[in-house]
Amino acid sequence: MGRLIGYARVSTRVQDTDRQVKDLIAAGVRRDDVYVDHGISGGLSRRPQFDRALEALHEADTLVVTTLDRLGRSTANMLTLADTFRGQDINLRVLNLGGGNVDTGTPMGSMVFTVMAALAQMELEIKRERVNDSNTKRRAAGMDLGGRRETFSDSQISNARRLIEQGQPASHVARDLGMSRATLYRRINNLEARDWLATHPVPIPSPLQDVADPGPSEPVSVSPADQ
Repeated sequence: MGRLIGYARVSTRVQDTDRQVKDLIAAGVRRDDVYVDHGISGGLSRRPQFDRALEALHEADTLVVTTLDRLGRSTANMLTLADTFRGQDINLRVLNLGGGNVDTGTPMGSMVFTVMAALAQMELEIKRERVNDSNTKRRAAGMDLGGRRETFSDSQISNARRLIEQGQPASHVARDLGMSRATLYRRINNLEARDWLATHPVPIPSPLQDVADPGPSEPVSVSPADQ
């Protein structure tokens, strides 16, 4: 019977792997045979401790992880890894997969792993699609997506105004720019106002011109009664 090699991973350094390590040890993995990556995303190809865990595996050994996503985020990569293990007579055991303990060393476990890996990838794609759909709706409504707002030059706004004047729907032009129609019209109005002021300068009166010239003073006649 081969050894059990455990692997744990967290995506950020502030997360704790203690729970994963405890579960691996409870499953029979020796503490010295547990490899942990801190602050490493599953999407990265380079995971130092994961690579060390793979190097420690030999024929008849079993790699043990707590959940499927500890291996990575791509179904293709996970299935390729499982196929590689089968070719080397190495087993893969997931402690919590589909609510149970799955070991690819058994025919049923191998089938369940393939199905659950595909479902995990599908769930990830659904989440990504929801995020993209939400961002599209927020962008169409002119809402801030939380990141740095994109700036547009006067030339881009002028081109957009020209396209609208040529008959293209304003909503389509705004969508191509990544802004709402209301925002586009506001930018066009601001640009037109600046253009008008540039060609129609407003005269600024001199402070001396603000005081009316009273003209020459007239002599005041005094009647005899006033004397």
